[in-house]
Amino acid sequence: MPAPRPLPRTPWRVLLLSQLALLAGLLVWLGLQTRPQTMHDLHLAEGEKLHCVSYAPFHRPGQTPFDPAMRIGLEQVHEDLAALAKITDCVRLYSIDQGLEQVPAVARELGIGVLLGAWIGYDREKNALELERAIELANANADVVQALIVGNEVLLRRERTEDELRALIAHAQARTEVPVTYADVWEFWIRHDTLAAEVDFVTVHILPFWEDEPVDIEVALAHVARIRAEVGEHFDGKRILIGETGWPSAGRQREDSRPSRVNQARYIREFVHQAHARGWHYNLIEAIDQPWKRALEGTVGGFWGMLDAHTLAPKFPLAGPVAERESLAAPLAGAVVGGLAALLLAVGVRTSARRLRAAAVAASGALVGLTAALHFEHALLAYRNLLEWSVLGGVALITALLPLAIARWDGVPPGTAAAAWQRLRHAPEGLRAHEWLALARGLLLFAAAVAALLLFVDPRYRDFPTLLYLAPAAVFGVIGWFGAGAGRAERICAGVLALAVLGRWLPEPMNPQALAWLLAGLAFALPVLLRRPREHQQR
Repeated sequence: MPAPRPLPRTPWRVLLLSQLALLAGLLVWLGLQTRPQTMHDLHLAEGEKLHCVSYAPFHRPGQTPFDPAMRIGLEQVHEDLAALAKITDCVRLYSIDQGLEQVPAVARELGIGVLLGAWIGYDREKNALELERAIELANANADVVQALIVGNEVLLRRERTEDELRALIAHAQARTEVPVTYADVWEFWIRHDTLAAEVDFVTVHILPFWEDEPVDIEVALAHVARIRAEVGEHFDGKRILIGETGWPSAGRQREDSRPSRVNQARYIREFVHQAHARGWHYNLIEAIDQPWKRALEGTVGGFWGMLDAHTLAPKFPLAGPVAERESLAAPLAGAVVGGLAALLLAVGVRTSARRLRAAAVAASGALVGLTAALHFEHALLAYRNLLEWSVLGGVALITALLPLAIARWDGVPPGTAAAAWQRLRHAPEGLRAHEWLALARGLLLFAAAVAALLLFVDPRYRDFPTLLYLAPAAVFGVIGWFGAGAGRAERICAGVLALAVLGRWLPEPMNPQALAWLLAGLAFALPVLLRRPREHQQR
């Protein structure tokens, strides 16, 4: 079998131009994120604060309400509430165990009120115990407890029936000295409107981001106003509390609803201004970012807070312009380091088109470095456990090593991953650069296909992994058209990848995150699927 010939100048030229185009596009995108966005300035009256914010203390590393042995200390509760007392007059609780029973006493000391919550779920015995303790705590602190909320979205989760919930509310009404309410998504209050007779006021959740048809930030406040008016008319004569409303600052875009720092700031500012002007009672979700919620709702679940989980500092000001990014130092440093490292590694490799090849190698290294820096930023927000850091970190490591292989590559088209693996097992002298590229492409194609399939079948809480696979797609999306081999395994993975990214994009074609994932996936997959195999390729 004749040895494959090195690639001509054209692939190096295409590789250079494609990497430069992607670099330019990413830099423009990042530059736009540093531009301050003007929006409504929220100027509260002298001494006026936010009405209420949802508070959970599980924001430090390792803290989660899923750990039954977890108990938050008094010192942390005091530190958290002291930070919140600067911006709000009230905190809403969802339960009263794991240290949360300390909140009313600390709230009294700091001069803020409490909406006390009793968590109601599947376990009847636990429900009864929780409710009794909540009633006792509310009665003992009636001077600061503004209301007792019996259950949160219980009907939405289908953990108790309406009649069971009615009995629990009636029990609380008979024994407590404070007003009693129940909290759920506004649609479920409409469906179960007879419960209104059992409560002192109706507590509805209006969350434009989580609507069945996600709402664009441009019309989010109009949506809230319409729903608030509909609920007010439906429960005419009953006091209405918007028990949850807010916007996430990070995570997966849902159709027209995009999480971002700018959008969160805009929503909070405009909602609070509207609520105060119209006399709405409200509670914002939430006080502090909750990383543990990522286990339930993906990245987006952890970043609804007004305050940063690590520093307790406000995530955005209530007045003045807001930018998505404060600095470009990290991604620019990644691009420079990646480009220089790849260029240095390429020195001494004798090939034709030496300068063109060196420029293409440097551009590829810069793209890998830039996307690696951006992906690391995302990983700090999104990765939840050692498994994710290990698996996805492994994928990122393979990508980070691509410039090394490209820098030593002599232009011989990569073969199949199976052939490279067999040679690695039996060749003590190791693999050549084109064989490493073949092995890397096979591994990355498999990883991308798995990621795309998971996102296709279970999309609600999964982020689009575009940054993780953008550089491999850019590299192999060029090399693949100029002689790279593709075996059965590569074609299966490429087919799954192409179908899955297309299937994920079709339900939300105007979502730019879905579109970027579609383009990256197709760039990676199509050369494998459409290019005719050559005789020297191993099948």
